[in-house]
Amino acid sequence: MWRNLLLRGTTCLLQVAAPRFLHQRPFPPFSCVRLLTQRLLHRPPQLLDKGYFLAHSGTRAYKKDAKSTLEIPITPVTITDIKQYLRSKEIPFHDGHSCLHIPSIFINPSDRKDSYSLFIDKTTGQFLCKDTLVEGSWEDIQDCLEVMLKQEQDFLSPHVLLGYPESMEEQEERESELREVQRIWSSSVPLTDVPEEEALLVKTMFQISKVSNATLKKFGVRLFKPTKSLVFPWFGGPDSSLKGVKLLSAQSTDNNKVIYKEATVPKCNSFHSLFGLPLVGRMDAEVVLTGSELDTLAVSQATGLPSVALPRGVSCLPPILLPYLEQFKRVTLWLGDDIRSWEASKIFSRKLGLRRCSLVRPGEYRPCPMEALAQGKNLGHIIKSSIPAAHQSIVSFKQLREDVYGELSNTEQVAGVKWARFPELNRILKGHRKGELTVFTGPTGSGKTTFISEVALDLCMQGVNTLWGSFEINNVRLAKIMLTQFAMQRLENNLEQYDFWADKFEELPLYFMTFHGQQNIKAVLDTMQHSVYLYDINHVIIDNLQFMMGQENLSVDKFAVQDHIIGAFRKFATNSSCHVTLVIHPRKEEDDRDLQTASIFGSAKASQEADNVMILQDKKLVTCPGRRSLQVTKNRFDGDVGIFPLEFLKSSLTFEAPIQGKHKLRKVAAKPENEEGAGMKVEVKKSIAPSPGLQQCGVTCGISSFQSPEFTEIGASPSASEISAGSFCERAVRGGSWPQTHFTH
Repeated sequence: MWRNLLLRGTTCLLQVAAPRFLHQRPFPPFSCVRLLTQRLLHRPPQLLDKGYFLAHSGTRAYKKDAKSTLEIPITPVTITDIKQYLRSKEIPFHDGHSCLHIPSIFINPSDRKDSYSLFIDKTTGQFLCKDTLVEGSWEDIQDCLEVMLKQEQDFLSPHVLLGYPESMEEQEERESELREVQRIWSSSVPLTDVPEEEALLVKTMFQISKVSNATLKKFGVRLFKPTKSLVFPWFGGPDSSLKGVKLLSAQSTDNNKVIYKEATVPKCNSFHSLFGLPLVGRMDAEVVLTGSELDTLAVSQATGLPSVALPRGVSCLPPILLPYLEQFKRVTLWLGDDIRSWEASKIFSRKLGLRRCSLVRPGEYRPCPMEALAQGKNLGHIIKSSIPAAHQSIVSFKQLREDVYGELSNTEQVAGVKWARFPELNRILKGHRKGELTVFTGPTGSGKTTFISEVALDLCMQGVNTLWGSFEINNVRLAKIMLTQFAMQRLENNLEQYDFWADKFEELPLYFMTFHGQQNIKAVLDTMQHSVYLYDINHVIIDNLQFMMGQENLSVDKFAVQDHIIGAFRKFATNSSCHVTLVIHPRKEEDDRDLQTASIFGSAKASQEADNVMILQDKKLVTCPGRRSLQVTKNRFDGDVGIFPLEFLKSSLTFEAPIQGKHKLRKVAAKPENEEGAGMKVEVKKSIAPSPGLQQCGVTCGISSFQSPEFTEIGASPSASEISAGSFCERAVRGGSWPQTHFTH
């Protein structure tokens, strides 16, 4: 059924696309139609999610690009399926570490330099031809092989899969980026040609004084003088041509530390390459994988070993790069000197193959490669002492000793990523950590989705790769909410700023599942696993659990179904080292009662399996608007629990903790008695209804009665959200602990 829907979508796309958007294909008509249809059919993330809307002259042309929506293949492929298909077609293959190697079908056999240059990913079935840079899905290569066999040809033209429909706007953007790359590269100066004094100053600024000029020349490092940035080239393709550049600038802090800022042209997610790859020999069997270009320079100079740097550091290892690392029998991952680098090393080693990977554990005597070089340490010895990534099912404390010491000596890093917008959440939970399960609940209509979207956005803005599974509201509406929270303003009233904020928002490592409504748990888990492999997702939000219970067997008890689903998410979080936030509706409670951990719908398994339990409390007061607060009732990390108030800002759809002392009342001198009956007004920020207790205020303030039906607070004490307005004033009259309390008449 889904295939038919996609095929209909393909037909519609071909009808609305302008002829200039479609490139000619140099092969017979019948195969052209089939390959084009199959190409569109089997690549929904790249092409079917792109719609081109032709606008009339004088209007803004909109381009819908939903490349961040995540879908899995129509039928998940296994390594067994791939091998059986290749054998059935009599295609030879080699079984590599993470890929299968077959002869390239896009190169004339007489022109092949490497007989096995096409790599098929064992996990996803995606392929890459290193000679032509043609890439595609498993269905794509099946189509190509079928056509090639029917045509009785020895190879196919690479243009079969390279001619995607492309808008004029995309063409101009791509060409502009290439021109910018050439402009930066031609304007920069080789660092070895810079005057000695200036070169010394630059090296000192970037803390690379120990890096020799020979090493800088070997890797082609340049200096872009207008921004005082180092320029690292990205070479790729059969001719090793310049594909992009990364600019690195340095900034010193007050505590004499250096902060590096990166900028890539083109965008980092549009081009995948490994810095230092052209310097690797075809016969090299060992490589050191680092998280930055500077570390690659240090390793290469100090050890002479081949070394390459990941384009996006420790945040992601795109599977499209795995073929370039297939030739190595030993891969040492030395990604940095903090806990985040260590966690990334363990995750990346699963993609590369545990048996051939070794990890450099961060520690006092094992800093990052550049610092080790500056301190005069033996980098070769550190690499040789790296530990194997593969482990046994049973370990002793001797093997855990270094891990325990690492957690004790890096408490802040172990606590996880801090929230920038919710400091009170940092105080209680300490941070956001991988491999945990968070259960989040709150009353209906309290703003659960709005709040959790801002919490996830906060982390995503700090580099946490995030996947959203919103089954309750569609992705367009959710993205609109998050974009408003990101811009901190209503863009409906500022449409001229939309492109600016949308471009910034697009750069976030944020992805969306395309599911909506009730879904099967297996399909959801397959998508999550797929995203972790492809995009190194660190945080998955499921909103909400109840939408996955309707697809299960109705004859099974609903609580047993829920327990099964929660257990599956718990296992996924642990095995994938990915944080899962699960939104669960509470059971029905009285409006005047706070929710508790036991209020979570279902059995006790949800709270038992969860590492963290958060409840969005929403008090429905009769005399004034509801007061929201966030309560943490479980924290497995260190046991701290607590509650803090939240204020909702409708103008930006964000939450914040009220400013301390904001609701305190100030005391002023009483007015003459003849003005008592003129009415009374308290200077305000919020309006609340009067309470019978307010009548007692007249005794102290010299006011006999109120003639105004309501008054406004200047502020409230920390406990004002939990008491009525009457008791608040009564305590002030009795000389309570809140100073400077008064009413302005």
